[in-house]
Amino acid sequence: MSKARLVITAVTVEKRPVSEVARAYRVARSWACALLARYQAEGEAASGPRSRRPKTSPTAISDDAADLIIRLRKDLAGQGLGAGPQAIAWHLQQYHQVNVSAATVSRYLNRAGLVTPAPAKRPKSSYIRFEADMPNERWQSDFTHYPLASRTDTEILTWPGDHSRYALSVTAHDRVTGPAVLLAFRAACDRYGVPASTLTGNGMVFTTRLSGGKGGRNALEHELRRLGITQKNGKPNHPQTQGKVERFQQTMKNWLRAQPHQPATLAELQSLLDTFAGIYNTQRPHRSLPGRATPATAYAARPKAVPGDRADDTHDRVRTDRIDATGVVTLRHNGRLHHIGIGRAHAGTRVLLLVQDLDIRVINAGTSELLRELILNPSRDYQPTGKRPEVPRSFRTVHPIGWTSGKVK
Repeated sequence: MSKARLVITAVTVEKRPVSEVARAYRVARSWACALLARYQAEGEAASGPRSRRPKTSPTAISDDAADLIIRLRKDLAGQGLGAGPQAIAWHLQQYHQVNVSAATVSRYLNRAGLVTPAPAKRPKSSYIRFEADMPNERWQSDFTHYPLASRTDTEILTWPGDHSRYALSVTAHDRVTGPAVLLAFRAACDRYGVPASTLTGNGMVFTTRLSGGKGGRNALEHELRRLGITQKNGKPNHPQTQGKVERFQQTMKNWLRAQPHQPATLAELQSLLDTFAGIYNTQRPHRSLPGRATPATAYAARPKAVPGDRADDTHDRVRTDRIDATGVVTLRHNGRLHHIGIGRAHAGTRVLLLVQDLDIRVINAGTSELLRELILNPSRDYQPTGKRPEVPRSFRTVHPIGWTSGKVK
């Protein structure tokens, strides 16, 4: 029996004064009076446990926003696109001007019964993650299978960028051959420029390094050597090295399967792939990119890497820093530390310094905004912004002609 029931019985049945009952059972008289008033209004339910839920929740989202979350979940899943809490939160902010956290979206999806519990997976922290620092620094490639409506098997060759995940080339083939790989690679180079390196599997269409020395280099290997591109291949039986292209192909297949009309010919499949590439590059937020940017945004945000001239290599690097309270970042060149002025208005901002010898670009790491571009002067410690500093008011003095700075002589 609860103490509330004890107090109610003592007052209503024994007819004892409220003050006496409160003292006897060591409760506040005000609490006992409130309990009795509740008993008169609700009856026996007054002695039961009370909900601690607040009467109002100022931070709760509206019913319209909750319905929009459920609708977006169904729409995105029906299109074969990412429909997780973070993707839904991004669409709410970008297209509906509704700011809701991913945790809130997840809560409402669980309440609606739209989340299927997944089995325990290997923790992401156990993987060694790598990513190219610049667009065109590394292209990945692989091919996968997809059946036509007649169940005829086809193969899809993909070339996504390692840095931005941009779908550079997605082509459908009856069979992916060495000449087909070379043709698709050259077409991508004509459109986007030549990459600094490639990362592929060990199929014979990509490399002959595991063929026992028979036949020499294939067409793609000769092309990469001619262009000065560094060729990289994953470890055999270890597809995690090419994890980005594997994950890209999973997203692509999910989207293809969600289409109401499956392709009957190779041309129809290629048309669908072109549509998918446009959506993937420009409309779909990517979870692995800063700020859930689209691949097109990330690809255009930085200068493109190019194959290095091995006769005269440049010193290329990307440095992460934070602008200090005085509006300055530091950079070491030829063993000497230089201070680069950005401006006090950007104090505390995280930035990326894209450095190629003396050419420096300073960009906002979150928004990709170019804050400053300069050619470093090695003879100077401080690299000024070129803006004339404002004279502090405390140093201004009255002059017969007007305001001046410093002392009047």
